Amino acid sequence: MKHNQMRQVVFPILAAFIWGTSFVSQDICADSMGAFTFNGTRYFIAVLSLLVVIAVMNATRKDRPQPTTEEKKASRKQLWLGGLCCGTALAVASNFQQAGLVAGTDAGKAGFITALYVVLVPLFGLFFRRKVSGPVWIAVVLSVVSLYLLCIKGGFSLAPGDLLVLVCAVCFAVHILLIDHFTARCDGVKLSCLQFLFAAIWSTILALIFDTIDFHVLWECILPLLYVGVFSCGVGYTLQILAQKDSNPTVVTILLSLESVFAVIAGAIILHQQMSLREYIGCALMFIAVVLAQVQFPAKKAKQLQ
Repeated sequence: MKHNQMRQVVFPILAAFIWGTSFVSQDICADSMGAFTFNGTRYFIAVLSLLVVIAVMNATRKDRPQPTTEEKKASRKQLWLGGLCCGTALAVASNFQQAGLVAGTDAGKAGFITALYVVLVPLFGLFFRRKVSGPVWIAVVLSVVSLYLLCIKGGFSLAPGDLLVLVCAVCFAVHILLIDHFTARCDGVKLSCLQFLFAAIWSTILALIFDTIDFHVLWECILPLLYVGVFSCGVGYTLQILAQKDSNPTVVTILLSLESVFAVIAGAIILHQQMSLREYIGCALMFIAVVLAQVQFPAKKAKQLQ
């Protein structure tokens, strides 16, 4: 497997694994602080962690040819614009998701509705003339069925909070397509850092308006906050950005939806939760979807990205 192909497959799977296994830390924080406070704090932690990575990268790249002043100016403009757009989409998506949970949508249903970005990304992509192959469309359908089996435990009915989570899914789809646009023009790690900076600013403003910020509670939750800030955000979302460079965004979203599979498996291993038959079937369907998403992928990629 070529280096680029490995990056496009392995990185989103690693991101999905990190996200799927971080639910314990997120639950601990969600019970102790407001949603906006939680998001703002974890995004600021992500910024700090990525600044360290960027400093190391800059120190190791001193011997490389330096771009001209005009190239630097154009690149910097695209980088800040990308950070603003991606960070705003990320902040809106994550905060609408939390608002839906507060409004009464249970976690399983919220996970399913959020993951509908798997369908929305290829649909939105059609407006930008991004073709999706037959096997990938089948993979999209299988992944949605899998997510339903993994996330929905009883019957499915719509509640007021579900519409808020649906807005979240739309925003995550937009976020993925924005990343697809800007990764070809910006450094992936720097773009990730700036998107977290803007997401942190928006979330903190909302926290100051709607939440009661208790610094004692923040200190008590410092370990889970560090985990979700450094790993779930700093590492996970950066892997997503690096994976989407020169990739088919629909295929990447299917790989990212493995998050639900890893969450169920982590619950079984860490919390000793017994997996049901429908969860085993859901996991199997998701793995089939992942394999289908790779069918003829190397041959189709160049055409799809035109």
